[in-house]
Amino acid sequence: MKILVTGSTGLVGTALVSVLAKSGHTVCRLVRPQTKAKNEMKDGFDVAWNPTTGELGGAAVGAVAVVNLAGASIGEARWNAQRKAQLHASRVDTTRALVNALAKMNARPRVLVSASAIGVYGNRGDEVLTEESQLGDDFLAKLGKDWEAEAVKAEAIGIRVVLARFGIVLAKHGGALPQMMRPFQFFAGGKIGSGKQWMSWILLDDVVEILRFALEKGDVRGPINVISPQPVQNADFTKTLASVMHRPALFPAPAFALRLLLGEMADALLLSSQRVLPQKLQKLGYQFQHSDLAGALAAILAAK
Repeated sequence: MKILVTGSTGLVGTALVSVLAKSGHTVCRLVRPQTKAKNEMKDGFDVAWNPTTGELGGAAVGAVAVVNLAGASIGEARWNAQRKAQLHASRVDTTRALVNALAKMNARPRVLVSASAIGVYGNRGDEVLTEESQLGDDFLAKLGKDWEAEAVKAEAIGIRVVLARFGIVLAKHGGALPQMMRPFQFFAGGKIGSGKQWMSWILLDDVVEILRFALEKGDVRGPINVISPQPVQNADFTKTLASVMHRPALFPAPAFALRLLLGEMADALLLSSQRVLPQKLQKLGYQFQHSDLAGALAAILAAK
């Protein structure tokens, strides 16, 4: 199967491209002008892609599927008006340009799996959230809604659309986990704020398999929560991480200090609560490789 991938050099993109290529698929990494991929692949190649103009290289012809993972990192820089505009453009404008480019193809792909995030639900306390739950209205929720709205437009041109709402992706060499582990490495880790906020997490290996599942299984469509079936509160996550690392969890990070340091990002990324379940994946019969947090963290730390 010939598969186009945007955002192929990110944490999820790099892992997905590697697995797809090793499985025998032809992977075309859509790259912006003057962008160099971070990884080499035997069975894939780069295809020129200009999100500003929507121009897509001719090598994309014949693609059966598209995975859209493009988007600037949410937590890489402190939020201000300019940064928020950049986060919006890198997701919403890029997805709009991609769908417009697909619409111009004579033979269109059969499926588009487009990234989203569980931030689309907003800060919901202890409420159990599924794909049928009402969406939120804060910055990340509105960003997610706009992002998904552009992807869904591909349905009008006959493409099956899957909206992959990612939770906290856990991996050894990227994403949030190395930053979470750092204080514990120096015996200074602890819960964040009250510790009562729910964390909906998932192992990177499961993320990749779920994306493959969505590409290959024709009855997967619409939003899917890409998270483990066992969300945990931050205090429990902290205790489990400390135990797996053989470290104490004695030094909590106060909410006021986080707000002083990070501003609005603190509430959105560290103190908000989303207790999300993967209801659709479970109904579709997806089997999680790691649903228990302790086992998942142990597997990550044991990996090379």
